[in-house]
Amino acid sequence: MLLNGDCPESLKKEEGPTEPPQENGLDEAEPGEETTGQEVIVIQDTGFSVKILAPGIEPFSLQVSPQEMVQEIHQVLMDREDTCHRTCFSLHLDGNMLDHFSELRSVEGLQEGSVLRVVEAEPYTVREARIHVRHVRDLLKSLDPSDAFNGVDCNSLSFLSVFTDGDLGDSGKRKKGLEMDPIDCTPPEYILPGSRERPLCPLQPQNRDWKPLQCLKVLTMSGWNPPPGNRKMHGDLMYLFVITAEDRQVSITASTRGFYLNQSTAYHFNPKPASPRFLSHSLVELLNQISPTFKKNFAVLQKKRVQRHPFERIATPFQVYSWTAPQAEHAMDCVRAEDAYTSRLGYEEHIPGQTRDWNEELQTTRELPRKNLPERLLRERAIFKVHSDFTAAATRGAMAVIDGNVMAINPSEETKMQMFIWNNIFFSLGFDVRDHYKDFGGDVAAYVAPANDLNGVRTYNAVDVEGLYTLGTVVVDYRGYRVTAQSIIPGILERDQEQSVIYGSIDFGKTVVSHPRYLELLERTSRPLKILRHRVLNDRDEEVELCSSVECKGIIGNDGRHYILDLLRTFPPDLNFLPVPGERLPEECTRAGFPRTHRHKLCCLRQELVDAFVEHRYLLFMKLAALQLMQQKASKMENSTSLENGSPPSLESKSEDPLGPEGSEEEGGNASGLAKVKELAETIASDDGTGVRFPESCQEEVRDQKQLLKDAAAFLLSCQIPGLVRDWPQGRGLRAGLVRILEACGTFTGVKDCTDHVVLPMDGATLSEVMRQRGINMRYLGKVLDLVLRSPARDQLDHIYKIGIGELITRSAKHIFKTYLQGVELSGLSAAISHFLNCFLSSYPNPVAHLPADELVSKKRNRRRRNRPPGAADNTAWAVMTPQELWKNICQEAKNYFDFTLECESVDQAVETYGLQKITLLREISLKTGIQILLEEYSFDSRHKPAFTEEDVLNIFPVVKHVNPKASDAFHFFQSGQAKVQQGFLKEGCELINEALNLFNNVYGAMHVEICACLRLLARLHYIMGDYAEVGLEHPLGCGAGPVFSAPQQQELEALLTREQGQADGCGTGTCPDDSSPLLQALSNQQKAVLMSERVMGIEHPNTIQEYMHLALYCFASSQLSTALSLLYRARYLTLLVFGEDHPEMALLDNNIGLVLHGVMEYDLSLRFLENALAVSTKYHGPKSLKVALSHHLVARVYESKAEFRSALQHEKDGYTIYKTQLGEDHEKTKESSEYLKCLTQQAVALQRTMNEIYRNGSSANIPPLKFTAPSMASVLEQLNVINGILFIPLSQKDLENLKAEVARRHQLQEASRNRDKAEEPMATEPEPAGAPEDAASQPQAAKDPPSPGLQG
Repeated sequence: MLLNGDCPESLKKEEGPTEPPQENGLDEAEPGEETTGQEVIVIQDTGFSVKILAPGIEPFSLQVSPQEMVQEIHQVLMDREDTCHRTCFSLHLDGNMLDHFSELRSVEGLQEGSVLRVVEAEPYTVREARIHVRHVRDLLKSLDPSDAFNGVDCNSLSFLSVFTDGDLGDSGKRKKGLEMDPIDCTPPEYILPGSRERPLCPLQPQNRDWKPLQCLKVLTMSGWNPPPGNRKMHGDLMYLFVITAEDRQVSITASTRGFYLNQSTAYHFNPKPASPRFLSHSLVELLNQISPTFKKNFAVLQKKRVQRHPFERIATPFQVYSWTAPQAEHAMDCVRAEDAYTSRLGYEEHIPGQTRDWNEELQTTRELPRKNLPERLLRERAIFKVHSDFTAAATRGAMAVIDGNVMAINPSEETKMQMFIWNNIFFSLGFDVRDHYKDFGGDVAAYVAPANDLNGVRTYNAVDVEGLYTLGTVVVDYRGYRVTAQSIIPGILERDQEQSVIYGSIDFGKTVVSHPRYLELLERTSRPLKILRHRVLNDRDEEVELCSSVECKGIIGNDGRHYILDLLRTFPPDLNFLPVPGERLPEECTRAGFPRTHRHKLCCLRQELVDAFVEHRYLLFMKLAALQLMQQKASKMENSTSLENGSPPSLESKSEDPLGPEGSEEEGGNASGLAKVKELAETIASDDGTGVRFPESCQEEVRDQKQLLKDAAAFLLSCQIPGLVRDWPQGRGLRAGLVRILEACGTFTGVKDCTDHVVLPMDGATLSEVMRQRGINMRYLGKVLDLVLRSPARDQLDHIYKIGIGELITRSAKHIFKTYLQGVELSGLSAAISHFLNCFLSSYPNPVAHLPADELVSKKRNRRRRNRPPGAADNTAWAVMTPQELWKNICQEAKNYFDFTLECESVDQAVETYGLQKITLLREISLKTGIQILLEEYSFDSRHKPAFTEEDVLNIFPVVKHVNPKASDAFHFFQSGQAKVQQGFLKEGCELINEALNLFNNVYGAMHVEICACLRLLARLHYIMGDYAEVGLEHPLGCGAGPVFSAPQQQELEALLTREQGQADGCGTGTCPDDSSPLLQALSNQQKAVLMSERVMGIEHPNTIQEYMHLALYCFASSQLSTALSLLYRARYLTLLVFGEDHPEMALLDNNIGLVLHGVMEYDLSLRFLENALAVSTKYHGPKSLKVALSHHLVARVYESKAEFRSALQHEKDGYTIYKTQLGEDHEKTKESSEYLKCLTQQAVALQRTMNEIYRNGSSANIPPLKFTAPSMASVLEQLNVINGILFIPLSQKDLENLKAEVARRHQLQEASRNRDKAEEPMATEPEPAGAPEDAASQPQAAKDPPSPGLQG
C-alpha cells in the first residue's frame, strides 16, 4: 500500500521538503512542485476491506488499497496458509471476472465490504501447469535454506529468529513484568573478553525449523514428457513422477482440467486414469488423497511457514551470496534440474514464452511520464524492477559464458576475443580486443574500463536527461574473468560501428564527429557533471565541438533513440597517476612522491572528489570576496582599527592563487563557472601522443584546465586524505549519529549530530565506503596508511591501521588470485582454490596441490580444442605455487599498486606484525573473490597438515557491479524528516519519515538498504517518544542531550512545538496508533531493520552488528532481558569474527553487555566486560576522556554491588579526577561524582565497622543490617540510555521560558534565511548556545566530541 491515511498538514501545503534547498541538498526539482491536487489525493487514498470466498474454507476479510492491482490479491492468496495451494484461479465480483492487471480503484462496484469469489474454473495451460508445479515445490521447500546457501532466486540468510524466539512485539506483550525470572546469562567461552578462539560454526547457528519435514521423497518430471499428439488432444499437458513418503510410486497427469493419477510405470506408458479416479484442480489436494504423511506434514509445514516473519521469506532485489555454508545433502529437485538445462525463458514474468527485449524495457521505463508524484512513483518502480531483473539475467548469462555454455557469435576467433549474445544481452570479456587499449595499458586497462564505464552510466542515469539514453550495463567478475553485460541497441548488429557513430570518436580522437542534437542533450548534463563544452580538431584539422570526453560515442538506434556509450572517461583523469612529460605537479603532490606511473592510463578522479573540490573552491571564493569587500569598506572609512573579522594575509595569498582565471566568472555568483573543474580527458590523451588535438584558439583555455586538474590532484592529497585521517579519532561523520533534540544549556540550538547511520569502519568494505564518500580512490590506500602511521593520534587509529593493512593484503591477493584462476580448468577449480587458500592462510610450510586427474583415468586423451571456453585452460602452473612465493608476490603487488611496503614474508609474520586475524583475512578474500567455503573449524596454525582440502571449497560465486536506481521522492521526504528531527520537531519528522517509508516500499518493494535506514530511524524515534512508566522513567522527549519535563511542562512544550510547525496535536496518522505502545512499535521496526540488514547486506555486515545492538536496547527496555543478552552476545561474536576485540565499537558493546549483566546481578561476568570496555576506551579516547570517566563510574557501580568498596572507591576517584580536570569543580557531573564518592565512603566505613565488631565480639556481635544496592531495572536502563546517547536532564521553569524564546527566535531566523540569496548560504552557521559553558558540557560522553557534519555526509 502506498500511504497511511490522512495527509499531514505540512504535506498538504507542499508535498516535499520544507527546508531550504541548500540544507537538504534539494536544489533539483522538489517532489510535488508541479502539481498538488492529484498528489494529495494519492497520499490521502485510504485502504478498505473486502471479503474473500474461497472453496473449502471459511470466508475471511482482506485489507486492500485502491492503488493495488488485482494480481496482488492473487499473490496474497497464494501465500496464505489455507489458500496457498491454488495458482490457477480468477476473482469474481458479482459474477464478473476481474482482470489481473487492473487497479482496484478502476473496478466498478468494488467498495468496503464487497465480496470477491475465488473461482477455479480456469483451464490449465502448459505454462500454468509448470507455474503450479513450481509453486508447490516452493511451498515444500519454504523452510529449506538451501536456495539461500546456493545463491538462487534472490534468497538470502537470516538468523535473528534463532536469538529472539519468534516475534518480539508479541513476546513483549507476553513477558511484561517477568524481568526477574531466572535466565541463563553465561556466554559461550569464545565470546568472553580476552578469548583467543575465533570459531566459524556459530556464524550460522542451526535453526530447528530447518530440519525438513519430509512430505514427499521425489517429485520430478516424468520421462514420458512431452505427451504424444493423441494425448494432447485429450488435454494432457505434462506428466509427473512422485514417490510418496510411504514409498508408493505414482505417475500423475497434469491436464487442462487439473491433476489425476495415471497407470504409467517407469517402463510402461499407460495414460489412462488409475484408481482412485480422483481429479483435483490442485496438485496438493491430489497428494493429500494418496499420501496421509503428505497431508499431515504439509499442514505442519505451512503452519510453520506462515509463522516466520515475512521479511525472512521475501526475495531481495539483488542476490546476496554467503561465503560459508554447511554440508548439505543434495536432494532431487525437478524445478532446479529444469532450470539448469533451460534458459528459463518460459518463466520470465512479462512476456511468457519469449525472450525479453531488455533494451526496450529499460528505455521504455525511462520514457514514462514524471510530471507528478504518482507518475514519478510508477516510473521509478518500473525502472527499479527492470534493473533488478536485468541484473539477475545478466549475472546468469555471464556465468554461462565463462562456464562455456553459450556459443560465441565469432567462434572462429581466439577465446579472449570472443563475444556472446544470450537472452538479448551482449557479453564481452575484459581483454584488450584488437589492441584497442594498447596505449592505455593493454589487458589491464581493458579490465578496468568496464568498471569506469559503469560509473559513467550510473552518473548519466542519475542526471536523467529526457531524450538521452544509456545502455543497461552490469559488470560481473567470475572465476578470474571480467564479463561486461550490456543491452543491445536496436540495429547495431546490422551495421558497422563506423557508420553508426554520429558523435564522438571510435579511435580515441583520431577521427571525431559531432551532432547538434547530441550537443543539445549533453549540454543539459554539463552543469551537474562539471563538463565544459569544448572544441577539438579531427583528422582533417576541422574544429569539432563536444560536450563529453572524446571516446563517448553517440549512436541513433533503429528505434530513433539517442544512445551514448563508452563512458569510461566521464570523470577527469587523476594526474597523480599519469606522468605527463613537461608538466610539473604542485608541491603537495611532488612531496608525496607523485606523479607515479600506474599500470594503466585510465585512472580517474571520483565524482565525490570533483564535487568536494567545487565546494572547496566556492568557499575559498566566498571568503576572498568577503575579505576584499571588508577591506574596501575599511579603506573608504579610513578607520584606523583593524578588521576584526578579516582573514590573515596567509589566507588571502592562499585563496587568490588557486582561483586563477575563474575569479571573474565566480564574482557574478554563478557556480556553473566551476564546471571547469572537469579537466578534459583529451588533454592527457593528446599529451600522450594518442591523437587528440586542440585548436590554437583554445590553448589558453586548455592551459587553465590543466592547472585546475593539477589543483584537484593536489586537493585530494592536501585536504581530503588528511581530513579523513584527522576526523577518524573523533569518529566525526563515521560514528552512528544519534538524534539530539534539545541542548543541555537550556536554550534550543537544534540538532548538531547527524542522524545518518554510517558506522565506524569495521571491515574492508566499510573502510572502502568511507574513503569513497570522500572521493579517495582505493589506489591511495597506501598513502592513507602512511598518514595514519605518522599521525599524532596513531594509537587512537590502531583499528583503522589494522583494517587498512588487512584490506591492502586481501586486495593484493585478489589481484594475484584473478590471474591464478584464469589458468585453471573447471575440473581442478576446488583443488586450485583450496591450494591458494593454504598458501595464503595456512601455517603448514609446504602444501601440495592435488591435480584433478585423481578420480577418473581416461584411456584415450582428447586432442586439445582450439576454441575452448574462457574458463577451460589446461595448464597446471597453479599447482607449483608455494606460500613463500605467494607472500612475496603479495608484498610486491602492495608496493607496485598501493606504494606501501609490507614487512612480512608469511601469513604468521603478517598476523604477528600487524595484529591481524586469519579468520578475518579468510572472510575478506572470500567476499572479494566469491569463494564459498564449508562451515567448519579450520586449524590455520597447524604445521602438520594444511588448513583446507578440496572438499572445503563448496562453490565460487560471481561478484556483481550494477546500477542502483534511486527513489528520489522518497529520499527527499526522508531527508526532510531527518532535518525536522535534527531541528527538534520530532513528530513532524516522524510523519515525514513514515511517508518516506511508504514511498520507498512503493518503489523498491519490501526489501532495500534505504528501507532499512528508514525503519532504524523510526524505531529510534518511537523509542524516544515512548512511555516509560512501566520501568519508572519519565517520558524522554529528547535523545542525546534531551531534557525530561514534568507533565505540565511537557504539554506546554509539545503545544509550543506544534504551534511553531502549524501541525495538529498527536503523533500523526500511522505514527503513534492507540493500539500499541511506541516501545512495541520501536521493537517491531527495529526487528524489521535487523532482518532486512541480514538479508540485503549480509549476516555479519557491520551494519547488521549495529542493528543487533539497537534491538538489544529496546528489548531490555521492554523487559526481555534474556533476548537482549542473546542479541548482544551475537553482536559481540560477529564483531570478533569481522575485526577482533580491539575496536572502539567493542567498548560500547561491552558496556551494554556489562550493564545488562549488572542488572541481572551477574556481577563477576559484568566486571569482565566493563573492565574490557574501560581498557578499550582508554586506548582509543585517551585516559583523560569523559568516555573513560563514564566507564570508571560503571565499573565502580558493579564493585559497589559486590560490596568491594575499596575497588569501587578507586574507580570512582579516577572518574572524579577526570570530571574535575575536564569540566571543573562546579560542573554537575563533578558534583554527582563527588556525592557518589561520599556515599561509597560511608558504605565502606559501615562495612569496616561491622567487620571490626565481628572480630571483637565473634558470633555474639550486634551487627546492623548492611545496605547493599541491588540495581533496579530503571537505573540500569538509564545508564544504557546514557552510553547509547540518550540522556535525561531536568529542566527548570526558567529554562523552559528560555526554550520558548529560542524556538520563536529560530523560527524567525529560518524565515529570514529562506529569503536570503543562495550565495550567502555557505557562510551561514548555527547560532552559538547562549547558556553557561558548564551546562553545555552536561553530556559527558559527547562533550569533547565535535559534532558530525550533518546530512551532507
